[in-house]
Amino acid sequence: MGVIRILIAEDQQVVRGALVALLELEPDLSVVAEVGSGDDVVPAALKHGPDVAVLDIDMPGGIDGLDAAAELHRRVPGCRTLVLTGQGRPGHLRRAQGAHVTGFLLKTAPVDELITAVRAVAAGRRVLDPNLAVTAWDLGDNPLTPRETDVLRLTAGGAEATEIAARLFLSAGTVRNHLTAIVSKLNARGRTDAVRIAGDAGWI
Repeated sequence: MGVIRILIAEDQQVVRGALVALLELEPDLSVVAEVGSGDDVVPAALKHGPDVAVLDIDMPGGIDGLDAAAELHRRVPGCRTLVLTGQGRPGHLRRAQGAHVTGFLLKTAPVDELITAVRAVAAGRRVLDPNLAVTAWDLGDNPLTPRETDVLRLTAGGAEATEIAARLFLSAGTVRNHLTAIVSKLNARGRTDAVRIAGDAGWI
């Protein structure tokens, strides 16, 4: 194939700049857009038409890198996605599969592995960091329902039951019932512990 057009999504400007500089050194790679939040990914892809989007998972805005990948698959199906993560949480791998991510790589991977991964993803091949492939076997399925996940994600952001209820169009009592169920399902000591457990697993 010809020159591979790339979109970079990374909220840390220094890291984003380094990624752009490294990829631009390759004669067959061209960075056509760079953004710093998940909300900007799809608009930039629609405008610039990249072949590959390199997405950090943890970004500010209404959606993270995996949500952006799912939206890209729906609205810009010609753009394949390579997700980068600094955490290596195996639960993120499960979410990535549901978001139709083509590649999943740790940020600690050597530069040549990243470049090779971009080319492989552009060619339609799947790329998976071997360290994630190993740890994913040890993780059970997410026991939380989508609604419980929404409640816990808002709890992790510091929202109280009444605020969560208003945002999700539920009663405060229903929210408290969800939180009780979440704590029980995760065998947590309380809400804070439930947030920690789900966060470590990559479920929120």
